[in-house]
Amino acid sequence: MRAMIMAALIAIPFTGQALAEEKTAIFAGGCFWCVESDFDKVDGVLSTVSGYTGGHTENPTYQEVVRETTGHYEAVRITYDSTVVDYRTLADYFFRHVDPTDAGGQFCDRGDSYRTAIFATPEQRADAEASKAEVEELLTPEIVTPILDAVTFYDAEDYHQNYYQNNPLRYKLYRYRCGRDARVAEVWAEAGPAS
Repeated sequence: MRAMIMAALIAIPFTGQALAEEKTAIFAGGCFWCVESDFDKVDGVLSTVSGYTGGHTENPTYQEVVRETTGHYEAVRITYDSTVVDYRTLADYFFRHVDPTDAGGQFCDRGDSYRTAIFATPEQRADAEASKAEVEELLTPEIVTPILDAVTFYDAEDYHQNYYQNNPLRYKLYRYRCGRDARVAEVWAEAGPAS
């Protein structure tokens, strides 16, 4: 039996496709429902998880984070296949889907927990810095999105996960009323289309 299995495996033609290499990235871009929705559209993104990071409280809750007492950002942990999409491409995509000039939050969501940030590992930092430097060349206002060290990421409550899929009407209404897409288009109009 073992010989038959080995013979069958040997007979499978090699297609030249690389095996998936899973890596993670963490971005804070205001409402994590929207960041999740945006990144789920990227080829090579395998999964997204809404959560909290960057603060001083262990296992924070949503209510604690929005009260601005934890230091945490709303953020999304992205698991991606690096044989399909690289970290620099994700960082560039992130910047094009936020307002990196707004230090007070994002769109209708105000406060420190809704600010933008990139949480980079030492291996990701150079790509994150290069992406930010390119944005600084493209946009006139000061870019206030910091690049911070990746620290512990806490998953948000279950009802926040895949909110845009589980509550599509509420999500679309929220996103429209918050003005996210209109503001992103306005901010990036002067820079022209993404390359």
